[in-house]
Amino acid sequence: MTNLTSTQAEFVESVLRLKPRIAAFDCDGTLWSADAGEGFFSWELEQGLVSDEVRRWARPRYAEYKAGKVAEDVMCGEMVSMHRGLREEVVQQASNEYFPGGIAPSIFADMRELVRCLLDSGCDVWAVSSSNQWIIRTGMRSFGIPQDRILSAEVAVENGVITDRLIRVPSGPGKPEALRAALTSPPDCAFGNSIWDREMLAMSKHPFAINPSPALKNIAVAHGWTVYQPET
Repeated sequence: MTNLTSTQAEFVESVLRLKPRIAAFDCDGTLWSADAGEGFFSWELEQGLVSDEVRRWARPRYAEYKAGKVAEDVMCGEMVSMHRGLREEVVQQASNEYFPGGIAPSIFADMRELVRCLLDSGCDVWAVSSSNQWIIRTGMRSFGIPQDRILSAEVAVENGVITDRLIRVPSGPGKPEALRAALTSPPDCAFGNSIWDREMLAMSKHPFAINPSPALKNIAVAHGWTVYQPET
């Protein structure tokens, strides 16, 4: 395990010793320290990717969310459906442009190595995120996770044009719901960092609280889940 510290390597080995057949990873705060959904949202508003009308609505709406006046899953859904009417190739290209500078520097090296080792071992690795489908697709290319193993906040696309018809918003209970729809058995290992990952962690045989928020850390300690702080 090149360039990992002994602590990082031991963590990776501790997971590999479990020989998981299926593993599920949250992304923001778990595979990298940044919030890709929020980061891309702010960046695209600044870049003028969406219309002036959407920009006028989006900023105060997000402020309401941060103030606790809009539910997590509602905001995550709106942050993907607000692209209605745009061509998907345009939004995907914008995500590809943003990720290298906005998110990639915050990738946890030990988590990327863990994903690589799991994939090499034949483990079926899934990314489960409430961030939009385009930024997570870009991010998973850095980890080697196949595009058909991504369960993100997603809307339907028709003839290359984005609609506002939600397919899923994997947040909180929505994460195990999305996994149950995709899998025939629960994941052997699950990795998450926030309170919105607790249901996904609880459904797995081996839950890992990675870079956990205080709330998730309290839950993890109470349930005897593994707690790990990765490094960039």
